[in-house]
Amino acid sequence: MTGADAAGAGHARAADDAPLTRKDAAARRAATPQADATPPTDPSAVFQSHIRAARSEFESQVAHARAEFEEANERIKQRTGRDLILAILIGLAIGAVLIASLVFFKWPFVVFALAAALLGIFEFGRALIAAGRRVDIVPQLIAGAALVLAGFFLTPWMLWVTAFVAVAFVIVWRLIGQMARRDGRLYGDVLGDVLVAGFIQVYVPFLTALCLVLLQRDGGEWWVLAFIIVAVAADTGAYATGLTLGRHPMAPRISPKKTWEGFAGAAVAAIVAAVLLAMFMLNLPWWTGLIIGPLILASATVGDLGESMIKRDLGIKDMSSWLPGHGGVLDRLDSILPSAPVALALSYLLVPLAAS
Repeated sequence: MTGADAAGAGHARAADDAPLTRKDAAARRAATPQADATPPTDPSAVFQSHIRAARSEFESQVAHARAEFEEANERIKQRTGRDLILAILIGLAIGAVLIASLVFFKWPFVVFALAAALLGIFEFGRALIAAGRRVDIVPQLIAGAALVLAGFFLTPWMLWVTAFVAVAFVIVWRLIGQMARRDGRLYGDVLGDVLVAGFIQVYVPFLTALCLVLLQRDGGEWWVLAFIIVAVAADTGAYATGLTLGRHPMAPRISPKKTWEGFAGAAVAAIVAAVLLAMFMLNLPWWTGLIIGPLILASATVGDLGESMIKRDLGIKDMSSWLPGHGGVLDRLDSILPSAPVALALSYLLVPLAAS
């Protein structure tokens, strides 16, 4: 080593031994790897590490499941035009209100049915007006409310009288309104408006009133709940089976998405539900479910296809968008309303079996 090298080394050692400023000490600590303050073998550190790894794995699995569910829901939405999540949530909420209104007291269901009927009249009337028909909404609502309430508070005979008066009222109102306008509307269009006015009263409030006639009978709340459950079970069975197995269209000109596979699923669901409800809710022999199920299935299917035909004639997909994932109120009542008279007739025929 030369003298110059020895001198340089001496200066370097002197620099290392010299006191460091606070800034130089911080820089040296940042440049020097620090030993882990907690030894790797510390049990608490190992446990926390496992917890963090498990939480990270769980969050990853949840995110993956959510992505798959959203993808599946989007596929279902593209195929059916419905938002599955919203449809399920709204359906559960409506079902909870329905059950609560029937199980504890009868009068809350009267309010529930009246509100549903009035909303159905309003959205049906608006859809008809948009299609070029002339519908008097306010008179329809007044007559409809009187007709629905008559089903619960009046005798069945007086209900028929009220129905006749309600239909006559809306028809006369429409004729007077047409004469007052004097706009030269064609005779065929005026006749169509008159027929539509009477049909609204028969289709929505009168069928709702028959449901209330069933409600006011002894044990009628259980019959109302039972036939609605069977109709909903049929609708759900048709939806699930048609979505997964549907291949052969049932009525392509009326409702292209309905299939025979879906109808088969609806039949199985309706019959199973009817048999269970007959035994455990209506106190009837199990075989009566084999009568109740197919008859409610038939009326619900006719109602569903009938409303689909009306919407196709009006050129609309749903009666309204008030119930996200479902459409309008009538889109949920299409299978229930025509089933009310069938359930009422079955109660008159089958209840004596429970008493005997």
